[in-house]
Amino acid sequence: MDFLDMDIHLTKEDMMLKKNANEFARKVMRPIAKELDAMTPDKVIAKGSPFWTFMKKGYELGYHSILIPDAYGGMGLTPLQQAIVFEELAWGSVGLTVAIGVASFPAFGAAMVPEETMIEEILVPYCENRDVTMIGCWGITEPDHGSDTLMPGHPSFRDPKIVSQCVATLDGDDFILNGQKSAWVSCGTIATHCALFCQIDKSMGHAGGGIFVMPLNLPGVKKGAALDKMGQRDLNQGEIFFDNVRVPGKYLIAGPEAYEALLEIILSTTTAFMGIAATGVARAAFEEALTYAKTRVQGGKALIEYPTIQTKLFHMLRKVETSRAISRAAFCYNQNTSMPAEEYSLMAKIHGTQAAFDVASDAIQIFGGNGLTKEYLVEKLFRDARAMLIEDGSNDTLAISGGHKIIQTYPRKD
Repeated sequence: MDFLDMDIHLTKEDMMLKKNANEFARKVMRPIAKELDAMTPDKVIAKGSPFWTFMKKGYELGYHSILIPDAYGGMGLTPLQQAIVFEELAWGSVGLTVAIGVASFPAFGAAMVPEETMIEEILVPYCENRDVTMIGCWGITEPDHGSDTLMPGHPSFRDPKIVSQCVATLDGDDFILNGQKSAWVSCGTIATHCALFCQIDKSMGHAGGGIFVMPLNLPGVKKGAALDKMGQRDLNQGEIFFDNVRVPGKYLIAGPEAYEALLEIILSTTTAFMGIAATGVARAAFEEALTYAKTRVQGGKALIEYPTIQTKLFHMLRKVETSRAISRAAFCYNQNTSMPAEEYSLMAKIHGTQAAFDVASDAIQIFGGNGLTKEYLVEKLFRDARAMLIEDGSNDTLAISGGHKIIQTYPRKD
């Protein structure tokens, strides 16, 4: 089902990108996501799994390099075009969208600090890759540290009493890495490379971090089992352990002196991305409910004829549209400014994911008992949306961070 895009400035290229992404989402992603949802985590990533069919087709179309500039072989899309494509892919499956999105994370980080090593070893090879032999992950969350690692600028972020569970110690020109990242690392058990966010200077708390873009075939790296979870079961997640891993200094792209500032820039994109992906989920749930209400007969007439259903559908679409508006705006603004307004990305994530959950819940209500069965897509959409309220930072904690940013920076001036 198509939707009215109120941006009257979209170009023919924008619309073609949208059409192609929707076709891929509808024909490839949705059927595969349904299969994967019924599998165990190990079978999802097993050789011959439909997951690899999706990844290979996604890589062939270049979707693995959506965030990468064309100077390094990426798709070279504008921020608006990235938002359009990501929404369509998430409409097909948010779990698979996160998988192919996070696969680019080491390259995305490398592109922010494009030194020769990063270009030759990470950026160009990743963008040229088509057989899915190069997959990235984002190693930031830890067993005892989740949303608190995503709060640059907040006083707690600089608390020296907070010690990370993954620490890098300088040893000559190299670093010795010890600790672990939690089971929530997306693509964690299948990744070949990692954008690793860890602690270097303990006296600075989380702010004393460093960002490594590194291969995961170094001695001392071990991966845990694939995580079994309620929602986004088509997204592989799992732990990564580091035992005296010697990491060459060339893989460090930011140390404690730049960590907090660079993290805020990165989060301004990734957090808004979650709002965009949530818009796709919300739209999918709304469309399923609208279609069902037109055909389902109760009390002698179609559900769509009841004012209560019409009202519910109106509010569902209202949430879809407001989610798209704030998410696109934050995503595009923060990629076009040197001083990101991360609080707006936080609004996009929190509003968008809450909207997705609410719309999916209302969709199940319209479906009635049928909505509780796995026969209908809305059951999966509800579980996937529920995960998003915690994914990439719990909404409760992110709101604390956003509130602090507002009182520190508002009113902002151009």
